[in-house]
Amino acid sequence: MAAVDLASELISNVSSWRSEVLNQKAGAKMLVSIALFLIAWYVWIARKWSKGHFPLPPGPRGLPLIGFLPFLDTELHSQFEKLAKIYGPIMNVRLLNKNVIVISSPELAREVMRDLDAIFANRDVTAAALAMTYNGQGIVWAQNGPHLRLVRRVCSRELMSNKALDNIYPLRRREVRQAVREVFSKINTPIDLSEITFQILLNLMISIMWGATLDGEGRRTLSKEFRQWTQDALVLQTKFNVSDLFPVLARFDIQGVVREMNKLSIWLDKVFDSIIDQRRKMDGVEGEDEKKKEGKDFMNLLLQLTEEERKTTFTVTNMKAMMVELLVGGTNTTSTMVAWSMGELLKHPHIMRKVQDELEQVVGKNNVVEESHLPDLHYLDAVLKETHRLHPAIPFLVPRSPCETCNVGGYRVPKGCKIIINAWAIQRDPKTWKDALEFKPDRFLTEEFKKCDIRGTDHRFIPFGSGRRMCIGLPLAERMYPYVLASLIHSFDWRWPEGTNYELEDRFGIVSKQAVPLVAIPTARLSNPELYS
Repeated sequence: MAAVDLASELISNVSSWRSEVLNQKAGAKMLVSIALFLIAWYVWIARKWSKGHFPLPPGPRGLPLIGFLPFLDTELHSQFEKLAKIYGPIMNVRLLNKNVIVISSPELAREVMRDLDAIFANRDVTAAALAMTYNGQGIVWAQNGPHLRLVRRVCSRELMSNKALDNIYPLRRREVRQAVREVFSKINTPIDLSEITFQILLNLMISIMWGATLDGEGRRTLSKEFRQWTQDALVLQTKFNVSDLFPVLARFDIQGVVREMNKLSIWLDKVFDSIIDQRRKMDGVEGEDEKKKEGKDFMNLLLQLTEEERKTTFTVTNMKAMMVELLVGGTNTTSTMVAWSMGELLKHPHIMRKVQDELEQVVGKNNVVEESHLPDLHYLDAVLKETHRLHPAIPFLVPRSPCETCNVGGYRVPKGCKIIINAWAIQRDPKTWKDALEFKPDRFLTEEFKKCDIRGTDHRFIPFGSGRRMCIGLPLAERMYPYVLASLIHSFDWRWPEGTNYELEDRFGIVSKQAVPLVAIPTARLSNPELYS
């Protein structure tokens, strides 16, 4: 009996031990399965993270809720350049509820404007800009989509094509020669070059836009009023507006920025309506002869398109919004660049002499400058590029906004954030540009940079941006800027007023202007005085 009991206990122990071993094997299998699951889950998470969940770019630490807002400098372009040296070429500056991603290297600028161009084709639109451009019905502030494609196609085909610009050359020539005559009437007296270049470009744009529709006293009155209008509009554009950082507050317009802009826009809208009505009433043989002689102006071309509205869906509102943008861009940016060039040439008389020598060789002192001379003025072209490099008219370009969250430079860029490309810093980077802060046009005649153009193909040099949102008015600027500058340099010698010493410091804004107005004294250069008549 004892032997049976012992055998039964032994069998029971063996069965228990076998069961325990089997359970341990099952547990091991379970652990292996769990481990494999966790590894697979981790890989999935890592891959998902790599597709859009990288950390935000580094940046300066601000205060709770309000972020870096209290620490912003008035000279933002130089402040962001200094911060980029600390935090890198891509950084995040948080302002209240808004992430502002600042790009400060050509490599990352190329990634945003070329490689990921479709994602970054939207604008970060301010409330003031919307109010000024008829709720974004123009080109500059329009969001990417069918409307933008329509107005860009209209502008590039009807206004900025070589054929269209060739047709209105007589208008440009008339205004430039009138400007030269006006300067000649002020020989040996101090002239505010900032003022006169703006006036030249404004008259030029009025002629290009409206031809003979506005002449005489009406033009003089509009010129004076529009200059004040554009100054007020740009101030409102640069004014801090809480609505831009908290869109839910936009409808309340807490600071009244939109109300002020609407007041300005009402005046300009009345001007547009008056000119459009006047143009529609213009007829007769004399008017037709004038059009044939000078070519069709922009108003004529745009009105034809609005009359074909059913085919093109291009409306009078689109037309007005485009006219606002063309007037503001064509006057402020180009006149600013002419003033910067003149300032640098006055500061570097040996460079001024080289430009004038080239003009004498190509144009001659018994002749006036024509646009046909411009392709042969290679040193002048280098001067223009160096001015664009050192003093880009729009230092931050026009802000963009991604339509989806993406990666740039290994960092997460959230959908809807504000993208600033600091062209001012990129074009002064000593890693790219030797003697970066010095005005040296000859650099653009070297093998390294002579193929560098202003069309954004080389992202070390992007004064007009790059990609599908590059400045639409570039073809017109390419003609007006050198033509006006060459005419002023070829027709006159220039000198500082006695006892003055200009430092050519800039003042940050949407358009970066000179901090002190540029004043100089002209002396006649052309050998035949009748050339000024």
